[in-house]
Amino acid sequence: MKKIEGGVTAAQGFEAASAAAHIKYEGRTDMALVFSKVPCVCAGTFTTNVVKAAPVIWDRDMVYSGKPAHAVIVNSGIANACTGVQGMDYCRQTAEEAAACLDIDADSVLVGSTGVIGFQLPIDRIKAGVRKLAENKRPGIEAGTEAAKAIMTTDTVHKETAYEFEAGGKKAVIGGMAKGSGMIHPNMCTMLGYVTTDAAIEKALLQKALGEIVQETFNMISVDGDTSTNDTLLVLANGLAGNAVIADENSADYAAFYEALRTVCRELAMKMAGDGEGCTRLIETRVIHADSLENARIFAKSVITSSLTKAAVFGRDANWGRILCALGYSGASFDPENCDLYFGEGEDQILIFTNGSAADYSEEKATELLSGEKVVITADMHMGDADATAWGCDLTYDYVKINADYRS
Repeated sequence: MKKIEGGVTAAQGFEAASAAAHIKYEGRTDMALVFSKVPCVCAGTFTTNVVKAAPVIWDRDMVYSGKPAHAVIVNSGIANACTGVQGMDYCRQTAEEAAACLDIDADSVLVGSTGVIGFQLPIDRIKAGVRKLAENKRPGIEAGTEAAKAIMTTDTVHKETAYEFEAGGKKAVIGGMAKGSGMIHPNMCTMLGYVTTDAAIEKALLQKALGEIVQETFNMISVDGDTSTNDTLLVLANGLAGNAVIADENSADYAAFYEALRTVCRELAMKMAGDGEGCTRLIETRVIHADSLENARIFAKSVITSSLTKAAVFGRDANWGRILCALGYSGASFDPENCDLYFGEGEDQILIFTNGSAADYSEEKATELLSGEKVVITADMHMGDADATAWGCDLTYDYVKINADYRS
């Protein structure tokens, strides 16, 4: 497996486009298309929030129906959430417009929306945007990058990645794009994410892989503790790599596919955590030697969701008491007299807490380790062999500024 350039258009047979539909933003694109030359096997995971946006319901029903997918239409600016029957009808109209422009079936069109909750989509602008997307679609890395930029809301950077691997003696590619900066606290995955691959794989096995991988990638990030109404992660596989269909979860081909998909999802998840609204630093919390994987994940997420820990990182304050406190209220049990806390990684790692009290460490060195773009916190629980990693970001003044007037 090796990293390559690109995102959703890195795999064979995928095209993309962006368009300015003037849904909310001016002076930028706000609609994106991902299109496959042939129908795709499709898998997806969706928000567990009881309040689900219309496009989540549309996509969930389509994925679970087993129908092939041919295209995805995404808009930013308005979420099409809490919009009732009209919101669902706008999903249908969007799909029908795309079907007419792209000469495909309407029930092969997935839709996605992100932005302000409670507003109806300007459907005439959406339809006009769909027509522009159909006219502009093309293969190539640049087209995929432009699509990734079009789905941004408060994101400061676009998010894409791609990897090449081998399956059945054939070169295959998995690439993806995602958006997410605020309202990030996955209970599935809190964001929009679209992953494409030219590998051939059975639908049931693709869904199985995605369901497992999301638990250790997108479900291990948090920015602000809010689970969105629009969470959607879709994977489209068109089979154009020419490999024999991956149908055995015990095969080497499945293992290679799984690792590539996990790497793509992990990178996109980390990019989102590191671009949290107003943030200045990515926080990576590693929990090692926990008694179970479940508890390792609970410990790690408790630390990266702690507002006090996030604020301390912003202030470059080595306040390890907040980290220990977050572990203590996580809901999982451990012995605080037999837990070690570290800042940093590799040769720069320093011990800050051990044997129930502060270690003999340099405050200056700790401040230095809290000043980089990535802050690593490690908690050694000394209980077993389970490890887990979670990602978050610091909490800054700008987070409040951004969200105090988000609608305007």
